[in-house]
Parts: sequence; structure tokens; C-alpha cells
Amino acid sequence: MRTRRSVRRPAPALAALLLAAALALTGCSAGDDASGGSNSAADHGADDKAVSGEAATGGSGAKATAPPKLAASHIIRTASLTVQVKDVPKALEQARTGTENAGGYVGNESTTRDAEGHERTRVVLRVPVEKYDEVLAELEGTGKLLDRSAKAEDVTDQVVDVESRITTQRASVARIRELMDRATKLSDVVTLEGELSTRQADLESLLARQKSLKDRTSLATITMSLSETPVKKAAKDDDPGFVDALAGGWSAFVTMLRWLAVAFGAVLPFAAVAALIVLLWLRVVRPRLPRRPAPAPTATALGPLPTARPAPEAAQPPAPGERD
Repeated sequence: MRTRRSVRRPAPALAALLLAAALALTGCSAGDDASGGSNSAADHGADDKAVSGEAATGGSGAKATAPPKLAASHIIRTASLTVQVKDVPKALEQARTGTENAGGYVGNESTTRDAEGHERTRVVLRVPVEKYDEVLAELEGTGKLLDRSAKAEDVTDQVVDVESRITTQRASVARIRELMDRATKLSDVVTLEGELSTRQADLESLLARQKSLKDRTSLATITMSLSETPVKKAAKDDDPGFVDALAGGWSAFVTMLRWLAVAFGAVLPFAAVAALIVLLWLRVVRPRLPRRPAPAPTATALGPLPTARPAPEAAQPPAPGERD
């Protein structure tokens, strides 16, 4: 404060010695510079405020006009192809190369050969969902397309549910661990350890399911069958006629005879054993048994009942030599 007072005191004396014209010119130039500086500062301040206002307005407008983010869909895509080719190994190598170039890989693969020497191959290809249509079109062009089927299953609800349950289960496991850190009794620690093991097992199960869903939604599955001969299609079912009814009745009759033969074959050993036992009883055991005595005549009040007399034998004619 003293320094400023010392500077301000000689100012009137110096101002009195200066020329009026010089003071006038200096005052004008200083006034112009000061006014220009103040105006430029004000303009810059106004510009800064305008820029900040526009940024704020633009930001709020962007937030207001920005469309809401749609929930990502999780779709499991599968397809099945049957293609007739001239050379199965060559077509298989082409399919394998196209799948690997798309970022996928070859899964299960099986090859068979019929009696005529024609090869048939069935291969499972896993390709990224982004390359699904491209790879599918490329595989269809390897030969003559005989059959094609595609399926898309939306599992977004399952993915969201699993993620929510995983979050809840992790929080539950964390709470159990906090309680274990605070537990002082051995019984409480043992109980909490059992509960922690159960909840961790549930969490691992949910994580495995989440991994499976992620794999199935991120990679499409294409099952491709390659053959050198056309695949025989099943005949169309027509209305049954007399011949069909006769064939069905004969088949039912043969089936019934077959079952009767099976039943007879199952019963035959038991019947043979039973017949052998009966034969032994009649021929060996029964003759050796003691016979029961004849029953005595029953007596009544009038005396014993008369016994039956044998019938008189018929008189036989005399022989020719014995005649008189």
C-alpha cells in the first residue's frame, strides 16, 4: 500500500509538466486502445458463452433426438443341405476351405461307401453368424442341390434371464463370503461353507449355460451331406386300395402266426416235462402202489345185503369131435 501511495503522489507534478498536446494525443490513443481491448474481451467472452451454449444445446438436442438403443437379438441359426456332386472328396475340401476362410471350423465328419463304390459324406460346419448366408450360398453351389432346410430360433429371453441370474448369484456368493469373514463360531462357518458351495455350484451351472448360448448364437451350424448318387426320396402316400389291404392283412396274419409259434415254443418245454411226469406216474409209480381191499358187505336191519352174483356164462356149442 505504501508503494502505491508513493507512485500516485508524483503523478500530478508530472502531469503538470507535460504538454497539453502530448497529453491529448496520448490520452486519445490510450482511450482507443483501452476501448478496443475491452470490446475484444467482451466479444471473446460473448463468443465463449455462445459456444458453450451451443455445445450444451447441441448435447441436449443430441440426447433428446438420439434413437433408443435396441436390445441385441440372440438367434440360433441351423441349416441342413443335401448336395449331389461328381467328386465327394473334392467337394468336401472345397467346403472345408470356404468354412475356414470365413473364420469357422469343421465339426463332426463321417464318410461311407456303398456296394457300388460311391462315397457319401456327412459333415457339420460351424461358421460365424455374419458369414452364414455367404457360406450357405457357396455350399449350395458345389453341386446339385437336392434338399435344404434352415431354422432360426430366438433365444434372447433366455440369454437375458441367464445374465440376470448370474448377476444375482454372484451378489449372493459375495454376501456369503462376507458373512464367513465375520463369523466367529465354528458351527456358523461350517454352515456358511455348505451354503457357499451350493451357490457356487449354481453359479458355475449358469456360467456354463451362458457359454453354451453364446457359442450357439455366435456360430451357426450347417449340416451338409455330399453324395455321388441321387438320394432316393420316400414315395408319396396314396390312398390304400384292395392290394394294400390284402398285403396288410397278410402281414398281420404272418405276424400272428409268428407270435403263436413263439408262444408254443415257450410252452413246449413245460408241456414235455408235464407229459413225462404223467407217464412215469402211470407206468412206474401207480402199479407199485398197494391196492385197497374190497369193501365188506354192508349190514342192515334185515340182514346183510345180497352180494351181486356173477352172470351165468353162455353155453358154448360142443366141438365137432365131441358130438354123438
